[in-house]
Amino acid sequence: MNCSEYIPSTNNHNRIKTPALLLLTLLLFGSSLFAQDVQVPTTSTTQPGYKCRAEIVNGDTVPVVDLYDVYVYTEFVFRNNRQREQWTRIKHNVKKVYPYAILAAAKLKEYDRILEHMPDEKMKKAYLRVCEKDLKNQFEDELKDLSINQGRVLMKLIDRETGKTTYEIVKEMRGGFEACMWQAVARIFGNNMKDEYDANIEDIMIERAIKIVESGQF
Repeated sequence: MNCSEYIPSTNNHNRIKTPALLLLTLLLFGSSLFAQDVQVPTTSTTQPGYKCRAEIVNGDTVPVVDLYDVYVYTEFVFRNNRQREQWTRIKHNVKKVYPYAILAAAKLKEYDRILEHMPDEKMKKAYLRVCEKDLKNQFEDELKDLSINQGRVLMKLIDRETGKTTYEIVKEMRGGFEACMWQAVARIFGNNMKDEYDANIEDIMIERAIKIVESGQF
């Protein structure tokens, strides 16, 4: 027995029209039929408000709302136009090199974590050569375009993010001789790879510029 035995012996036109009429009937009258069984409240009991997380503290339900950081600071009082220009230049330099400092710090932390599990000194030196090549491939072309002042800010920010001066980092990766050599080159251009970050006094403008960049205000 096949499915054709259940089809009434009507013409092709009725076979196509009958399902269409049935579907149309359901669409027109189905909603009114279902509506008779549904009780719709005439008044709403929903109170105005919004959903949020909550915590139980001493038996009470306390709402928990996350707030955005708000930075409150006073504007600089510039003694002269030269100081104003210095502040403008520092903001620009920080915005340019700060992402490099963040990426470099993340890379160095990753390298340190891996080196902790390498007892063999030869293996460590080979791995550091690979790390150096990796950093060079990622950043060399872009860092070549940095000015001397931007390089100085970058060295400060690397110390801020890693807790290590660039001199210490080069010494770990390339040895004391090359660290001294690059330090001599840096001194020729007025930089110092041994400089540490001082957010409260010497580098207070850099620190403030970082806050402005992080908050998206510049």
